[in-house]
This record gives sequence, C-alpha cells and structure tokens, in this order.
Amino acid sequence: MPLPKIEDARKLSDQELADAILAAKRELFELRMQKATRRLEKPHQFKHVRHRVAQMLTVVRERELTAASPQTDAQQE
Repeated sequence: MPLPKIEDARKLSDQELADAILAAKRELFELRMQKATRRLEKPHQFKHVRHRVAQMLTVVRERELTAASPQTDAQQE
C-alpha cells in the first residue's frame, strides 16, 4: 500500500480535516494497544498512519499561516 498523498488532505474542508486527524490519532492509539498486547498483524501501518497525521497537521498549519498572512501585511502598512 503506497503512502497517502498530501493533495488528498488539501482537498478536505477544515471540519473534515479535524475529524480525519482525530480518527487517525485514534487509529494510532489502537495500533499501539495492539502492539502492547502482541496482536499487531501489520506493523507497517504505524508508518502510514503517522505519515497521514503529519500531512494533515501540515495542511492545518499552512491554512493558519495563509489566514494570518494578509492580516500582518495590512498591519505593516
């Protein structure tokens, strides 16, 4: 299974992005629980889920910076 693309995360709305981040963090927690109880069947899922969370958090930060950018430009003038 290939790693998810960041373009997929950029297509989501803010609410969908927040929900997806929460779901991915829950999945990561479940994977850690499976690892602790030695029931983990697909250890590569850690990499995929962590990668996906990082992508989504990056998109959130990009949106925060673009939203704050026009305000700082107006204040400097």
